[in-house]
Amino acid sequence: MENRPRSHPAYGNVPQPIRADGAGATDTGPRDIMRDLENPDMLVPPITDAGLIPNLKFSFSDTHMQLNHGGWSREVTVRELPIATTLAGVNMRLTPGGVRELHWHKQAEWSFMISGRARITAVDQDGRNFIADVGVGDLWYFPPGIPHSIQGLEEGCEFLLVFDDGSFSDLDTFSISDWFAHTPKDVLAANFGVSEHAFAHIPTEQVYIFQADVPPGPLESQKVPDPYGTVPKSFTHRLLAQEPIRTPGGTVRIVDSTNFPISTTVAAALVEIKPGGMREMHWHPNNDEWQYYLAGMGRMTVFAANGTARTFNYRAGDVGYVPFAFGHYIQNTGDKSLWFLEMFKSDRFADVSLNQWMALTPRELVQENLHVGPELMNALRKEKWPVVKYPNPADSLGNCE
Repeated sequence: MENRPRSHPAYGNVPQPIRADGAGATDTGPRDIMRDLENPDMLVPPITDAGLIPNLKFSFSDTHMQLNHGGWSREVTVRELPIATTLAGVNMRLTPGGVRELHWHKQAEWSFMISGRARITAVDQDGRNFIADVGVGDLWYFPPGIPHSIQGLEEGCEFLLVFDDGSFSDLDTFSISDWFAHTPKDVLAANFGVSEHAFAHIPTEQVYIFQADVPPGPLESQKVPDPYGTVPKSFTHRLLAQEPIRTPGGTVRIVDSTNFPISTTVAAALVEIKPGGMREMHWHPNNDEWQYYLAGMGRMTVFAANGTARTFNYRAGDVGYVPFAFGHYIQNTGDKSLWFLEMFKSDRFADVSLNQWMALTPRELVQENLHVGPELMNALRKEKWPVVKYPNPADSLGNCE
């Protein structure tokens, strides 16, 4: 039987924390019914869930919105999701012409463009500049300390920023306006070799995001000739132009320092799970996993050893997290493809497939360890399928008792 909350005659179609075998009881309130509808496998955990695992989910919809003329931002850090110590995320929107001002960070910045287009600029420590336009599915990466900016083009843009420190906050960065505002004008004049009058109208505090005109003309019109040349490694990568790994259950595009050389501290995969499919049972041997759900609905069960496991429900805009080496799988629970990013504080993407591990282990050893027979042993694959799908979707999606 599929694991789903039961209704109760006395409460109509309101979901109740009652499992199909009768375990549980009605919840007479007070309660947030809309939350319960969004989290059916948290209201009624699969019978295989057990023990205590920290919260591994937080929605950007529950974060503080920083509103500015020119756009907005919101973030998920250890403040919102305490378990997420390796990476932090910022969701940002810029209007047409909206600018994330000239700034730099102590952390590396990795980004995925969700919608629209933007113009990004940067200059490295050797005076080499980089100016590029980025669109849907494109990535950029700025190493720590590299000054940069982002500006929305004609249609504006929305993107995800990921930083290689869970304690990071985008409001606590080094901004050019903030530095100018906190430097005496005579010092600024001496630094640039101009009169103090040149700084009569500088901002009095950090600008952060501001509204400006859409950049005039094509990219070439804003190119700045540089005697030192451009950066040796591109700060951008066209992820959607990358040929995916295709399996019966979906697609996966992996990006790390092997195909995006500048990205030395963040590795990622863009995963599509088709209806009835599943991100196979696996774990990661290099670091924690930070997830961002782009479209669709799904559920993830995480196995933490010592008889503990917990299931969470996710939808677009949610952040998920899997601690280092915890076994897990992700199922598509909707009728459209589930798209999400899985990211790691690492220079390389790495995962271990449970299926492949068993297939490459002596057959007799696996049989004796699990008390299984030919049906399972003959189905094992030596090739890794990151996303799987089998003939009966109901069997693969239902948590049976």
